[in-house]
Amino acid sequence: MAELASRNRCWSGQRAAGALTLPGMAAVTGHLDDEAPLSFRRAVEALRSARVRPEVRIEETAAPRRLAPYAYALEATVMSGGEELADGRLVLLHEPGGHDSWNGEFRLVTLARAELEPEMAGDPLLPEVSWSWLTGALAARGAGYHDPSGTVSRASSHHFGGLADRPDDTQIEIRASWTPSSPDDAAGHVAAWCDLLCACAGLPPSDGPEAGTRGGASGVLPLPKRRS
Repeated sequence: MAELASRNRCWSGQRAAGALTLPGMAAVTGHLDDEAPLSFRRAVEALRSARVRPEVRIEETAAPRRLAPYAYALEATVMSGGEELADGRLVLLHEPGGHDSWNGEFRLVTLARAELEPEMAGDPLLPEVSWSWLTGALAARGAGYHDPSGTVSRASSHHFGGLADRPDDTQIEIRASWTPSSPDDAAGHVAAWCDLLCACAGLPPSDGPEAGTRGGASGVLPLPKRRS
């Protein structure tokens, strides 16, 4: 575990034609790797097989220890032209025997955030559009789910005094969770999560080979004029 934690775990979606190559299940909480249930290990392996866009860089991160007996976490950054456009975190939770509020044994929890251009920050439809990025990405990837929940928040900063020369900025933050219909389809959920991050970043939908199967991410539309 300590050896894995000390490694530099950062991958570009360009490596191995966009395939993730995460080294083991170091983020399993409370149990050694070989003690994790087979269903959880299969879900993590499916997660590791995901193909993502070349703009997305993913690394393994410490999983929360109190949400479920087993957890695995990733964090990602969307980069374009040397600029960080969006970032986020995805956690796979597993409760053997099921969790009442999940209506299942697995749950995916995500955080996605990005800065917005000023003309978009005041759009009254921004929360609905932002939530549709998630549901649209899951549908486009053929990733079945149920019992979704979440919030869309936007926070604006206005600068005064010695900071008055700084431009105002607004950040969008999407927090969501959902129960996957099948944990074996975890790769599709990871790809949809990356599509969500790219939509938050304002990148156009990808039609390249990293878009995967089932029509890719063509159903995900970012806010216009965010990034060319």
